[in-house]
Amino acid sequence: MSALRSHHRLEPLLKAAGLARSTFYYQARLATQPTADEPISERIQEIYTQHRGCYGYRRITAELRQTGQVINHKAVQRLMNSMGLKSVIRRKKYRSYRGDVGRTAANLLNRQFAADAPNQKWVTDVTEFSVGKDKLYLSPVMDLYNGEIIAYETSPVPHLPWSAA
Repeated sequence: MSALRSHHRLEPLLKAAGLARSTFYYQARLATQPTADEPISERIQEIYTQHRGCYGYRRITAELRQTGQVINHKAVQRLMNSMGLKSVIRRKKYRSYRGDVGRTAANLLNRQFAADAPNQKWVTDVTEFSVGKDKLYLSPVMDLYNGEIIAYETSPVPHLPWSAA
């Protein structure tokens, strides 16, 4: 209604909207007054920017409380939602090490990674790729004679498909 007011008189606009004059001016006054949450919103924005978006509402609440600010975590969450602030979710790194699980393969190559003829020495490994929000694992088999990939398999779980079980 405020945008149309520059082109039209207020009376016909109020009549078309079905609003009382007092209601219009009450809402216009409220729109210009700062809200009670404005200083806290600015502080939340500062903390969020200072930590490069890594802090969520829980950590921001804790930091506000450390500075003496008394505020509920639900209020911080509501303000962050209204400002469009969301914490960046850190990716979890893949850690395949689980200690001594299963059996260790014998060291047949003894760091001799060169082959004199094809199909003498084959090696494999599991590599992790991030595809969108999912993980994909690639397990190629390579001939050490010429570095050619003999076979490969992709899987949503990390495992060696050619290993002797």
